[in-house]
Amino acid sequence: MGRSKLENDMSEALLVDRAASVVKLTLNRPEKHNALDVPTMCDVAEVIERLAEDRAIRVLVLTGAGGRSFCSGADLSGVGDQWPWDDDPLSRLSNALEHFPGATVCALNGSVYGGGTDVAMACDFRIGQTGQRMFIPPARFGIHYQISGLRRAVGRIGLGPAKRLYLAGETFDASEMKRVGFLDHLVEPAEFDAFVAGYVAEIAGMAPLAVRGMKSVLNAVARGDLDEEKALLGVHACIDSEDFKEGQRAIAERRKPVFQGR
Repeated sequence: MGRSKLENDMSEALLVDRAASVVKLTLNRPEKHNALDVPTMCDVAEVIERLAEDRAIRVLVLTGAGGRSFCSGADLSGVGDQWPWDDDPLSRLSNALEHFPGATVCALNGSVYGGGTDVAMACDFRIGQTGQRMFIPPARFGIHYQISGLRRAVGRIGLGPAKRLYLAGETFDASEMKRVGFLDHLVEPAEFDAFVAGYVAEIAGMAPLAVRGMKSVLNAVARGDLDEEKALLGVHACIDSEDFKEGQRAIAERRKPVFQGR
């Protein structure tokens, strides 16, 4: 993957790489287990919001540097009287991921803690490695977790597992992360990079108009705010698209379709 101008605009806390229709964001504070301080949360959210305007991007991959932790959550050192935030930067970051038009893949290169779990759950897909774990410690320190994150957790993994994490402070190992639905796929560390690359390539080869439209509908259904009339416009837009015609030609010619996103 090559470096872009967008990457040059960022601090070293976030690395941005792009290869064709795939963008990879890497949280780059391995010495702090890729913890997110307030400036980094704001920077990452801004990058994602800017990338969302580029319709050529089909897949956004989020991962962390180093082999120990994907993300240890919010770094609250020095926050002091700013907590709780009136404009919550962690919710802004997670919401930017959830509303990103294209598909999003969280490649958990290690364990995940605290707010890092919400960042991961905001992605469409989560791929983990054996040997990792997660826990969410706010209740241990008198902190009320942000409401959008609690809502997302219930929607992704269910009320029971959410209460075990947030109220009882349980630690989940990799197998339990997979069992409750936090992880979509769990692979051995030696297979991780190849699996992620293949999975991302498969999604990038899908019809982008269809993926975007169905993602929007699925998330709206999960939130309970589906606008069916608006959703139907997306259905008809796909039927009227060049990608639909290409799909029909590919079926007739018994080949893999090449979609252009129009």
